[in-house]
Amino acid sequence: MTRYEDADGGNSPDDLVDAAGTARVTVDGHGLITGWSEGARRLLGHETGDMVGRPAARLLMQEPSEEQRRSLAELPRWNGRVALRHRDGHRVDTGLLAHRRTTGSGDTEWLLVSPLTGTRPRPEDDSLGRQAFAQSPCCTMALYDTRLRLRRANEDMQRSMALTEDDMRGLRVSEIVLDPQSDKTERVMAQVLQDGEPRYVENYLRTVGETREHAWNVFLSPLKDPDGTLRGVCLAAHDITEQHWAKQRLQLLNDAGLRIGTTLDVERTARELAEAAVPALSDFASVDLLESIYRGAEPDTGPTPASVMLRRVAHASVLEGSPEAVVALGSADSYPAFSPPAECLATGRPVVQRLADPAMAHWVSRNPVRAERIDRFGVHSIMAVPLRARGTTLGVVIFSRHQRQDPFEDDDILLASEITARAAVCIDNARRYTRERTTALTLQRSLLPRKIPRQAAVEAASRYLPAGGAAGVGGDWFDVIPLSGARVALVAGDVVGHGIQASATMGRLRTAVRTLADVDLPPDELLTHLDDLVTRVSAEADPDDDDSAASPGDLGATCLYAVYDPVAGLCTIARAGHPVPALVTPGAAGGQSVEFLDLPAGPPLGLGGLPFESTEVEVPEGSLIVLYTNGLVESRVRDPDQGLAVLREVLAKPEPTLEAVCDNVLEALLPERPADDIALLVARTRVLDREQVATWDLPAEASFVAEARKAAVGQLVAWGLEEAEFTTELVVSELVTNAIRYGEAPIQLRLIHDRTLICEVSDGSNTAPHLRRARVSDEGGRGLLLVAQLCQAWGTRQSYRGKTIWAEQALPVAL
Repeated sequence: MTRYEDADGGNSPDDLVDAAGTARVTVDGHGLITGWSEGARRLLGHETGDMVGRPAARLLMQEPSEEQRRSLAELPRWNGRVALRHRDGHRVDTGLLAHRRTTGSGDTEWLLVSPLTGTRPRPEDDSLGRQAFAQSPCCTMALYDTRLRLRRANEDMQRSMALTEDDMRGLRVSEIVLDPQSDKTERVMAQVLQDGEPRYVENYLRTVGETREHAWNVFLSPLKDPDGTLRGVCLAAHDITEQHWAKQRLQLLNDAGLRIGTTLDVERTARELAEAAVPALSDFASVDLLESIYRGAEPDTGPTPASVMLRRVAHASVLEGSPEAVVALGSADSYPAFSPPAECLATGRPVVQRLADPAMAHWVSRNPVRAERIDRFGVHSIMAVPLRARGTTLGVVIFSRHQRQDPFEDDDILLASEITARAAVCIDNARRYTRERTTALTLQRSLLPRKIPRQAAVEAASRYLPAGGAAGVGGDWFDVIPLSGARVALVAGDVVGHGIQASATMGRLRTAVRTLADVDLPPDELLTHLDDLVTRVSAEADPDDDDSAASPGDLGATCLYAVYDPVAGLCTIARAGHPVPALVTPGAAGGQSVEFLDLPAGPPLGLGGLPFESTEVEVPEGSLIVLYTNGLVESRVRDPDQGLAVLREVLAKPEPTLEAVCDNVLEALLPERPADDIALLVARTRVLDREQVATWDLPAEASFVAEARKAAVGQLVAWGLEEAEFTTELVVSELVTNAIRYGEAPIQLRLIHDRTLICEVSDGSNTAPHLRRARVSDEGGRGLLLVAQLCQAWGTRQSYRGKTIWAEQALPVAL
């Protein structure tokens, strides 16, 4: 056989083994022999040329059954004893291992092997086993007797413990390593001796001469005689420190991603950064911002000065109260050029210094308080990492260690840089948001709803941002208006232009919408009335007034008006030239789909005389209805279609809160200084439980008034509202009687148990009821007056199928 060296310069395995010491045969998928080795010839006497192409089954002393063939065809591997036929006809019993494999051409074949040499134990095997135990490079191993005393330890165990086998023989684990983890290991070893079952335990301890904690996978298995008698325990420990710390770093990054940036508040985000680093990365952490950033001003564009003034916005410690802190929260301190914070800001790279380093010693000596704190708490290592986001330097994060003995290493620098970079983006987002929000809040106090009213139909969140630059205050607005029957109206509008006139017009339109909504007009009729108002306002404009936003006939506005009914789960929408709303519906596996509703556009308000059309949309519970003005999706550098595509992408990502949805939308779509005003309203729909609504269809016969009262009282008892029985009975009686007497079929009674108790009676007539004064001699005419006196609100609303009279009662407050 030709000898050769492999790629590493060593001998090939074929040079070291006797190839003929194994009988090797290959068989194709049809059962025909395709390969026959010298070892196979030695075993069965057949030459290669005689066997290739012949059925392998002919070598068996007994043909396999069909069931055995099917079973073999399903196995990836088979092993066992077989009886083979020698060339001269005698029986050969041998062990056989069969592997099924795929060839390069994709066909299936079997490799059959049977050993010819080395099949019996040899005297030198015991010595080989002892050497393998002692010199095993893959794990730390030790053997303990039934009294848990060490008998043998391999070389790796001796190196790890810095003790020889003779030093440790006869000692217990807890006597070799003084650590609570050793007691834990001994308890598990006792369990192994008790039931003879192997155990696994994970230990974390610091070995002799190491400053860093090690992680160990410890396998404890029983040692038994052939007759099953327990003779001791084998301990095999694998050092998984690198994997452990890599896992810890990934976990810390994941936790930091979840904990940092939960709000758009600079100080809270900084505090979240400091708390995420302690104690996982350091024993103390502080976040200091540049003075200009802390004041909310625009970042300085020039280089960071050698000596910097930093403002402390957050710190955290493993010690309660952060006693190591030299600078108090909210206070500022000056850092000289040679200090770690100033150096890292100047270079833009992390800086790690130990107490013994000359630069750190010089910096510490300049401040007696800092020197005293470092000496008292034993701070030995400091790491300063610049806080940068989007090319802007915001400040510095300082990490220090005093409880942990190991200094900061390269892995710690990478981890700290990654956490700080993520937090810097969150802090920069919070800084930008805070600056914009300060201006927006002032406008919202005077022009927009102070707070979104409480109601059961939707959970809502909103944003309003004014235009940047010299554009001035504009006329964008939104509103959430509670309606009868537990419904709610969602409104968004935009007055053309900017300035005082646009804002004043916006205020008039918002008031008009609320007034018309109180009358319960359908969306298309409401927009028709609003269109008339804009036309009149436009006609009243003074062309000589320099502050006027438009000339007569030029003033215009857009508006979208939606009414959501949580009982039916339906939303009726009409728009007047306004951008279409987005409907985000929950989908499978936590996902959600985004649809921009296909609604009739309708003309902008102020054109006059053109119709508006309502569309009814079914809205699943938990969906988001998103209303916005065109400034959100349009800009000088982006057309509306691109803006809608970005909006769709952002809304498709689930968020736990509506506030987070609003923030993500603004972050993704807004330029640094928006050129137009932006209003955003996001509402998550709710659906009233079926048990909160009761409905009865009533015949138009007076005799069924009593049945209606009885049914209503029964429902109140089911709801536990017995205290409301008297008033409800009277309201139901009066409203149903009026519907039967003055209305038309069909007649329906509905009770809604929400924050209040709502009683509704619908009929097919469009004639609206009204209060009237009854004379002393009149037998009737007092019904609606009593309803008005006993209920906190009542009213009527028209529909295309008739009208609905409703009355709302306050429910007793539970004590």
